[in-house]
Formats: sequence, structure tokens, C-alpha cells
Amino acid sequence: MFTGIIRERGRVAGIKGDADARHFRIEAPATAPKLSVGDSVSVDGCCLTATEVADGEFAVTAVPETISRTTLGGLAAGDEVNLETATRAGEPLGGHYVQGHVYCVEKGSIAVGGVSLTISALDDGAFEVALIPHTLEQTTLGGAQPGDAVNLEVDILAKYVEKLVHPGTITGA
Repeated sequence: MFTGIIRERGRVAGIKGDADARHFRIEAPATAPKLSVGDSVSVDGCCLTATEVADGEFAVTAVPETISRTTLGGLAAGDEVNLETATRAGEPLGGHYVQGHVYCVEKGSIAVGGVSLTISALDDGAFEVALIPHTLEQTTLGGAQPGDAVNLEVDILAKYVEKLVHPGTITGA
């Protein structure tokens, strides 16, 4: 489980892969020491499993399903990514629980590229968020341009509300 409070901007150090999987090596001097092999780590809002951890770097693997549903397939060596380790029991929950990308409400929570934000305005085809200077400086959102692809996750509680309001519908990933 993640909260969307980004702890570090990492850098893609290398990518290997084929049609079955893409293997990413991420430079993350603050995040890597907190990880063990098998731990979950959020990379731009995508939950992945650390497969290697050493010398301020960690590796993760994305399978075709993940590549097809996220922006990870567009990453290149040198790109920056937002990082967060999984929330441990007893830690403060500074952001919000996130999962999926199917239902948004004004003043509700949303994670954009793994960053916990509040929806400030909403219409049928778009939403707006307010970004403070700290968030722009500490995450990759400061370099984002209109039209850039990002991973979106809504608050998990919103998914349950949608299910109650529209029973029988199938929600997204």
C-alpha cells in the first residue's frame, strides 16, 4: 500500500528487455537502502517488486500487462521517476490510499505519477489539481508538459463508492 507522498526522485540507470518483460535499474540513493529483494516499491505510481538491491540502486521488472497500462514502457535511460517505498504499519499516512483510475470526485484525492494531490476542479473530460512549489521541486511534475502521459490512481475509497453507486460495473486496474 502506498500513500502518494514521494520520498525521492530516482533516475533510470538502465533498461533491458524483450516482449515478455522490461527490466529497469533505478538509481535511488535514499530509497534503495530501505528496500530488500521482494519489497514493493512505487515507480511513478506503479507498484513493482524489487528484484535486486545494491549500491544505491534497485531493479524492478514490468510485465507486458503493466507496460500496456502504464507509462513505464515510455521510460528511457536517464529519465527521472517518482519513488515511494510501501507504507509500513505504524507509519504516518500523509497522503491517501490509491488504487485504479476509474472514478474522480471534486476535492477528492488522486495520484498523478504517484504524487498524492487533491482534485480542485472536475468536468466530464478532465480534472484540475493545484500544485505547490515544494511538490513541483521534489517530484517530476515540475518538468511535466501539457499532453505528457502520466499514471493516474484514484483514492481506493472512491472505488468503493463507485461500486455502491453503480453495482455490477467492472472497475479498472
